[in-house]
Order: sequence, then C-alpha cells, then structure tokens
Amino acid sequence: MLRLVDVSVVYGTGGAALEPTSLDIVEGQFTVLLGSSGAGKSTLLRSLNGLVRPTHGDVIRAETGSIFGSAGALRAHRLSTGMIFQQHHLIGRLSVLSNVLIGRLGSRGVLGSCLPATRADRHLALAAIDRVGLVDRALDRADKLSGGQQQRVGIARAMAQQPRIVLADEPVASLDPATAEKVLADLHRICREDGITAVVSLHQVEFARRFADRIVGLCKGRVVFDGPPRELDAAAVSKIYEAPVQPMSQAAE
Repeated sequence: MLRLVDVSVVYGTGGAALEPTSLDIVEGQFTVLLGSSGAGKSTLLRSLNGLVRPTHGDVIRAETGSIFGSAGALRAHRLSTGMIFQQHHLIGRLSVLSNVLIGRLGSRGVLGSCLPATRADRHLALAAIDRVGLVDRALDRADKLSGGQQQRVGIARAMAQQPRIVLADEPVASLDPATAEKVLADLHRICREDGITAVVSLHQVEFARRFADRIVGLCKGRVVFDGPPRELDAAAVSKIYEAPVQPMSQAAE
C-alpha cells in the first residue's frame, strides 16, 4: 500500500533523525513502530504523510506513485490518511461534535469548509463519536473531558475522515496504563472492523506485543527489528532500547 524507498531525514543541525530506510506498509495491517524517545519513530511516521519531507528517498503509494509527485498527489494522499497526535490537538472551547467535524473539512473544498456542516457530515461525525463511546458527550466542550476521552475524540475525528490509512504518533504516551489500553483497544477494534491500515508509534513493549500484527523497532534512526510480535524476544528488545539482555518476564515490564 505504502512504500518507503531509502527514506532519510537530516535536520538543519546535520544530525540524521532517520537513516536510509526502506519499508513496505502492508494493507490492512496494524503496524507498531517501537522505540525510545528520539529513536526516529515520529520522523518515520510523519514522513508517511508528508508532514516531514524526506531529505533523500521517496514515499510511494501503490496506486498513485510518489506522494510528493505533485501538490494534488500529496493532497489526495492526505485526504485518505487520518492522523492522531500525542497531544490531541483539539479546540478546547468547541464541542466534541465540532472537533470531530473538523475531520470532514478536507473533503468539502475551500468554499464548502466555510459553510455549516451538512446533515450527512453530522450523522457521520456522530457515528464516529459513538464508536469510541462518547456520544453522550457530543455537545460538551472538549476541554471538559479527561485526557483519555480527548484522545478518543482524536480517534473519532480521524475516523470521520473515512481514511484508508491511520497514523498515530505516540497516542497513549501521556495516559495511565489502564486508559492507554482502552484507547489502543478502541483504535485497534475500529481499524479491524473497517479494514484500515494503521501505523502507530509506541514505546511500551507490552502494548506492541498485544496489539501489533507487525513490529518495527527503531534505534538511533535505524530499523533494528522487523517482524511479528512472537519474534520480539528479550534480545530484540535489548537491541531496540540498547539495554542489557533480560529474561522475557523482565523485558516485558
């Protein structure tokens, strides 16, 4: 579905955030990018929808070619790619429904985005809110919700976009373990039900093992592991986190 071809990113300081990387993102899979802070997960993830433009290499979409081939190609790719951020990026003074409706703006064009939401868009947004269990809070201000609820609104906003691909950048990093598990379970369930391809960056090994179809481990901008969760043994975890090899019971903690 998506292919990174020798993609590397070098920032102005000269340091490489991502070394030359080639990956195929398989349609329908729930792929987890695993690694510590600064490993290159966010840079790789944001390269997938052009929020970070590679210094070298390219991102290829199977049916259309390079996403950077033209402004139209990048816009079309982004329209079908939902993004979920670590810090929610909601507008606190607006209602949950209004925030989720923002996910429909790209499909309405410049003129349409200046007009009130259509009945069809409101219905679609409410259905997305219901899928994350918050339909009873649809008219509440977003800043009245807990952190976990706000992140579920972020998921609903992405799903209102009706994406084929969802990218989630450390979506549970600021949440407690129980809330994080609930948020990831909602995201995983919806992607499964709708056949959405997902790429999610995480640093929690246990969540990667539980939810991923495929884990891509990064360390210092390089892919050091790529395989199914059952192959993520203590040695692989040690390589990703540059830590001494521990027994599996400790490595998963």
